[in-house]
Amino acid sequence: MAVHRKRFRVEEAIVGEMPIPEMIDEATPMHSEIMAELRAIRAQMARNSHAGQASMAPGDAVVAQEVAETRAMLETYRAQIEQCEKLKVELDLIHDAINRTKREIATLHGKSFDGGEMAKVNGELGAVVGGTEQATQQILEAAESIDQAASALSKVDSVDQQKQLADDIQERVISIFEACNFQDLTGQRISKVMGTMKFIEQHINAMMEIWGGVDAIKAHAAPIVDTRDEDAKLLNGPKLAGDVGHASQDDIDALFD
Repeated sequence: MAVHRKRFRVEEAIVGEMPIPEMIDEATPMHSEIMAELRAIRAQMARNSHAGQASMAPGDAVVAQEVAETRAMLETYRAQIEQCEKLKVELDLIHDAINRTKREIATLHGKSFDGGEMAKVNGELGAVVGGTEQATQQILEAAESIDQAASALSKVDSVDQQKQLADDIQERVISIFEACNFQDLTGQRISKVMGTMKFIEQHINAMMEIWGGVDAIKAHAAPIVDTRDEDAKLLNGPKLAGDVGHASQDDIDALFD
């Protein structure tokens, strides 16, 4: 097929006005043949691409599965690490609470529960009981002597005997006053014991606060069961101010109205 070729400016500048062949014979393929070849090449490339993907698909699937399993494992490890961190925080708190409790117990043992301090507390309480008993016995003996002297005083007529009985009564009264001094000594001894008991109470409360307070401790306390006999259940000791569940004298008097 003959094609007219156009002369470019650069050719004109270099060659000049040389004549240009008007017709060039070129063997050019037909358009339909070119498109057919292009379609054949494209189809061949598509087949090769599908074949390559088919041959690589199993390997890619294995890699994808391994990646998914690795990610799942990493997520599992991450969750476990978070749980371990939380557990470490809790263990640190428990460790600190145990150490603080040990310090409180060591303080109690060093100042209250050792043999010397407890022996001193027991000695003070024993002295209170002994002093109270001795003073009570002295007061009772003096009161009995006063009663006897007063009875004899009403029966004698001698002035000397009356004076002697009066002196005896006065002496017994002084003896009662002296016996009443036990209250001062008893108060001092009981104050020492109360100081020790308050010290113990403070440190026990501190230990209870370490482990969450009174309410947290009550949750672990065993139920109190009264194992006393019928008569022992009625012996609750003298009533303190503010105690409930006790009958007052007014309640008893009201039963006879």
